[in-house]
Formats: sequence, structure tokens, C-alpha cells
Amino acid sequence: MLARVALAAIIASTPVPHARVVSADPVDNTPHVLDGIVNAIAVVGRTVIVGGSFGEVSDAGRTTVHTRANLFAYDLVTGRVLPGFAPSVAGPVYALAAGESGTVYVGGEFHGVDNRSARGLARLNVADGALVPGFAPRIGGGMVTALARQGGQLYVGGDFVRPRTALARLDAATGAPDPGFAIEPGAPLTPRVKIYGLAVSRDRLAVDGSFTTLDGQSRPQLGLIDIGSPTARVASWRTDAYARRCNPNFPSYVRGLDFSPDGRYFAVVTTGGARGGMCDTTARFETYAGGSAIRPTWVNATGGDSLYAVAVTGAAVYVGGHQRWLDNPQGRDSAGPGAVSRPGIGAIHPRTGKALSWNPTRERGIGVKAFYAHAGGLLVGSDTTRLGREYHARIGMFPLP
Repeated sequence: MLARVALAAIIASTPVPHARVVSADPVDNTPHVLDGIVNAIAVVGRTVIVGGSFGEVSDAGRTTVHTRANLFAYDLVTGRVLPGFAPSVAGPVYALAAGESGTVYVGGEFHGVDNRSARGLARLNVADGALVPGFAPRIGGGMVTALARQGGQLYVGGDFVRPRTALARLDAATGAPDPGFAIEPGAPLTPRVKIYGLAVSRDRLAVDGSFTTLDGQSRPQLGLIDIGSPTARVASWRTDAYARRCNPNFPSYVRGLDFSPDGRYFAVVTTGGARGGMCDTTARFETYAGGSAIRPTWVNATGGDSLYAVAVTGAAVYVGGHQRWLDNPQGRDSAGPGAVSRPGIGAIHPRTGKALSWNPTRERGIGVKAFYAHAGGLLVGSDTTRLGREYHARIGMFPLP
């Protein structure tokens, strides 16, 4: 029951590598989200921004309740809920990304912030929650489900139809669409194209969703885009790992993805049902492999339980959902030979693909929807109240030892 993370550890507002696996004992000073679900987390300086679908939060001691409409912020060091950041977001928040100059990008299924028009995507000042003037992305026809910023560019994914179909690169200052990025996901497995996950490295954008093509090229549910030059192009990297069908209730089953800190590999997690194959799995892929039938370096199966979120730190591949087990390729809603219990959250060795001994446990619920690895540890967002065998309602943090 660790009290707080040292201020000296707070050195960056972007995800950073870890040399060690985080502690299984959460810090005690994180606030509590009292209803709904946390879908997204971002860190700007020493401020944690939390988004989802909720209406009330409290301090760690549960002495004061604050009304917050789907978005709030707290101090990473003290856990104090910040009174100055209380924007009213008119709908669920699904994605967050740290911006420059003390700002944060907010994506979701909303039509306004503080009774001002802002459809699906907004940029807010962290100091007071106000909309940043001049940012006008003009998202239309759907929601924003994924965000990734790289310098002056903001990558946006969802099921919108404007300014492009489901995937766009915007000017991070103005929100204007970048004419050098016109890659269109297509041939969806669902009635309309939807992007579930985005991750960006030095020269690659990884994207997954309900598409089976990118710019007309076969890329079943997962693809890489070369962003190393002004005009983006589909990378010569293809896998058919996700071409196989899972349960009919999950026509598209890819969910979270994340690059390693050095960008050399990335991990993808899935839902899908107890069908074997790549359903309900975590898989590692090598970023710079080439070919049309790239296979995963390793696959770790839950045996029938969904995974939604993943964070790759170098020391571990953290996965979260409502899983009961890892190392369970022969399980069918059961513990097969070799299965290890990892309720709701777990960690996988980046090289071997086997579950690490780290096993804090959590109340399973719908599952973990958000991770954020920072210099002091790992933030976790979900829909339940028990994390690491303690009460931590919907938000918690495991510190680096």
C-alpha cells in the first residue's frame, strides 16, 4: 500500500521505457471514479487526465465527491483532484493524447464541451479545461476512438466520415487535415469502417480495426503505415493472422495495440470468443519484418476471455481485459494445460511470450480499457473497484519499485 510516487520520477508526459516490472502494490493516493467506466488516460507534466463515461469522482479518502462529466484531472504526485479542470463533455470520452503547451486532445462521442460546439474531438487547456482557440478539426459523421500525437501531427481514428473515412492525420495546432495523408481503410467486416487502435513510432503508424484493406491493399484488421516521409504510404508489411473468423458476435476482434519503446516491435490484443487461433490473444509482431504473410513472434492466449488494452514498456507487455488466465492456448472457457491465473490484468515477457509472475489481480467486470506507462509507473483504467486486492475505483497506479 504505497503512499505516493516521488516527484523526481515525473520527468515526461509521454510513455517511457521501464527497466523493471512495476510493483504489484498500487499507490494509495489515486482518486476514485464512482460510476461508469474509464476508457482513456493521458499525462501532461504531472497532471493525469482521465476520460470515460462517468459523473462523479472522489479523493483517495472518499471524503469529498466532485461532479465531473466524463473527464477529470488529478495531480500525479499527490492524487489531489484538480478543481480548475472540470469541463462538461456532452458524451463519452474514448481517447486522450497529450498536447503541447499544457494541453490535451480529447476524442469520443460527444457534440460539445461546456455548451460550446465540439464534435468528437477537442483540444483543452489543462490549467482550466477551456477549449483551445483555433483548433477546429471538423470531425463529422461518427465518433473518435483512438488518438496518437507525434510532434505537430495528430493521428485520429474512429468511425467518422469527415474529414476522411475513419482515419486522418491532422495539424495538431489547427485541426486541419494533412494533404500528405490520404490512406483509406476499406472493405470492412462491420457495416462501417471503425478504427480501434493507433500507435505511433519514429517512422511507422500501426492501425487496427474492422477494415480488411488499406488503400485497396489487403490488410486484414491490422496494418502498418510508413510515415517517415511527408507523404504517408502503406508499408510493405502484411499479416493474415487476423483473417480467420472468431465468434460471429465479433466480426472484427482486434482491439488495443502498442509499440515497444524503441519501436522495433508492437503488441496487439484481441477479443473474439473461445475459438482458438488469434481470438482472445496477445501477439507480438516485428515492425520491420517484410512480406505478405508475416507471422507473430509469439502468441499468448487467454482461452476464451477478451483483452482490450496493452502497454509495452520493454520490461513487460501488460495486458488487461476480463481474462481469467494467460498461457492458455488449449482453454475453451476453461483452464487448459499450463494455464496460469491472471484475473483481469497480467504481464507477459517481451521475448518469450510467457506470463511473468506479476499477478496483482483485479475485479474483472468488463475489463481494463486503458493503460498509461510513465516514468513513475503504470496507470490503469477500468470499470471495477478492486485492483491489487485493494479498493481503487476505476483508476489506479502501480509504481516502479
